[in-house]
Amino acid sequence: MQTVGWWTRPTGFLDRCRRRFGKKFTVRLAAQDPFIVLSDPEELKQVFTAPPDVLHPGEGTRILEPIVGPNSILLLDEGAHMSQRKLVLPAFHGERMRGLEEMVAEVAREQIRSWPRGESVPIHPRMQSLTLEVILAAVFGLRSGPRLDQLRVALTGMLDFGMSPLSLLPPARRAPFGRGPWARFLEIRARADELIYSEIRERRDQGDGGGSEIINSLVAARHEDGSPMTDVEIHDELMTLLVAGHETTATQLAWALERLTRAPAVLSRLVEAVDDGDGDPYMTAVIRESLRLRPVLLNAAPRTVKKPIEVGGVLYEPRVHLLPSAWLVQHDPEIYPEPYAFRPERFLESDPGTYTWIPFGGGRRRCVGASFAQMEMAIVLRELLRVSEVSAGVEGPEATVRRAITVTPARGGETVLTAR
Repeated sequence: MQTVGWWTRPTGFLDRCRRRFGKKFTVRLAAQDPFIVLSDPEELKQVFTAPPDVLHPGEGTRILEPIVGPNSILLLDEGAHMSQRKLVLPAFHGERMRGLEEMVAEVAREQIRSWPRGESVPIHPRMQSLTLEVILAAVFGLRSGPRLDQLRVALTGMLDFGMSPLSLLPPARRAPFGRGPWARFLEIRARADELIYSEIRERRDQGDGGGSEIINSLVAARHEDGSPMTDVEIHDELMTLLVAGHETTATQLAWALERLTRAPAVLSRLVEAVDDGDGDPYMTAVIRESLRLRPVLLNAAPRTVKKPIEVGGVLYEPRVHLLPSAWLVQHDPEIYPEPYAFRPERFLESDPGTYTWIPFGGGRRRCVGASFAQMEMAIVLRELLRVSEVSAGVEGPEATVRRAITVTPARGGETVLTAR
């Protein structure tokens, strides 16, 4: 019954458990070790700052390995994770990040021009298309041509499989009879691998010409012993960025519009700020509040207990998973007054807390692309509101439904766009 509640009513199930059991409770899902759901900020701090050999976040994300590969920073633990993280981080700092801003704006303008006007349409698939073009351009520098078309098709096929509940099953159970979705996925993955390895080899031959493409940063990266990243390491990190940087941002943008169209005062103030050209502080607050109110990932990566650890006065033994709940801590009335209200002003008054606002996780496992995602959201919303009036396509708030490990608006964020 807990498994049914967990998958079919993801946010309602969590809220109900907190009302009944408090800020800490155990969830037992079918065929899995117990999950200890935590939402007290002090306990989250203890989890996020625990020694890397005591808690293993990578083990809780193994279901993603068929898509991102075994060397992904999402899957690694202890020293291997920190080593790989140091290699990836430079791609999201300094000149490379600033060099991507105009590209994001150009892609946003191109995509938005093609969106239908005057009718109710789900905005989520349109945001998916937009963020896929952005991440392909950011990672590979590709804006047009046959290589981009081939990569787009292969990655879309892989992501469609990755968002299916089927992808959460062990491989041996995915297609017990004959040719099934798993076999088709393997064919698509082989094609994507071929294209990505070809790009890596080409960049190695060219060297880093100083461009802002993320692949250049990874090709130029060096381990502490001076050795370059292997092609397999680069491939797995590129796949991680393509997957993590596409679906999550698209869904968060859909949620942001779903919330904005149901908060006329907030939307009006944001449009005014965008028109005045000095809307950055309020835009930042709107994005932070969207991430608080409707986090795409309801929890940070689950931490598998490898050695006994005491958290919040309770001793946990190996094999249980500690699950920091973004949804619960970000809807705690003791931390956020009126927690279910869309009030960006709360982030004009103060910055998000390290252990009370965790849409990108926390500690040494915090998402490396967090700044890029927020930059992309701000640019897309700004470009959309400059040329379009937006309104809700359906009455009332849209329900939250699971899409594999993410949660999305049940109707895809039905929105009506009207030319300004």
